[in-house]
Amino acid sequence: MRTLLFVLAAWFALPAHAIQVFATVPEWAALAKEIGGDKVNVFAATHGLQDPHHVEARPSLIARARRADLMIATGAELEVGWLPVVLRESGNVRVQPGQPGYFEAADHVRMLDVPARLDRADGDVHAAGNPHIQTDPRNILAVGKALSESLATIDAANAATYRAGFAAFAEKWRTALARWEKDAAPLKGQPVVVQHKSWTYLLDWLGMKEAAALEPKPGVEPSAAHLARLVEQTAASRPKLVLRAAYNNPRPAEWYSAQTRVPVAVLPFTVGGNEAAKDLFGLFDDTVRRLVEPLR
Repeated sequence: MRTLLFVLAAWFALPAHAIQVFATVPEWAALAKEIGGDKVNVFAATHGLQDPHHVEARPSLIARARRADLMIATGAELEVGWLPVVLRESGNVRVQPGQPGYFEAADHVRMLDVPARLDRADGDVHAAGNPHIQTDPRNILAVGKALSESLATIDAANAATYRAGFAAFAEKWRTALARWEKDAAPLKGQPVVVQHKSWTYLLDWLGMKEAAALEPKPGVEPSAAHLARLVEQTAASRPKLVLRAAYNNPRPAEWYSAQTRVPVAVLPFTVGGNEAAKDLFGLFDDTVRRLVEPLR
């Protein structure tokens, strides 16, 4: 009898209808959950140790998209290799581009690294600019505000809940943002080497300088000869760190570090990138810590 009462209590505690959210990457899944709470059922198509550029349009993803009420993508061509297939094969008119159930985060922030020309010979360049917008926590706020309004539009009965959810999140986020910026103050002006151009927005936020990229072109693995040239070319700038994402091939950064004695900072890049980055707050707590500690 007690078991039956427990099951019934749990069942009645569930929302009558949770909005089905399909997020292409973990950061937007985490943000939707912060805003929507128990009003949303969130699915992330990728995990924190996965390169979001290279994803297979699996039948399981198509099935999830078929049931979705809201599709949250980064945009700026980050998911261009797989998301269009998932959307087309899902047959779900609610979440197609141009519909209220389709949301692109990049539409709501200032884009950096917008190319002056488009040429595949330049590597993996994106016409709209660098898509890795989540590495600047200020962008999380801008995307969150717009996302709360999208949720309010497709689920008008709970619009007040989504707006209140964002307001509560934003208050905590601004407090954390002030702490991160205070802790990261010694990083301002410091030169760094990046493995892939994943960190444009992070460097812009903290005022750091990109001395070089280990990849000769975005998305192209560096050769031994290229890395050897970089050792010589970056000697004068005296970079303080080498930055790579947790999912990147570790060998180029480790080789460069061994030759130059510049420490490597392996950053989580997104929620789930390591054990500390369990949510959006943990993501930036750990990122700032990993940047600052080698300089002490």
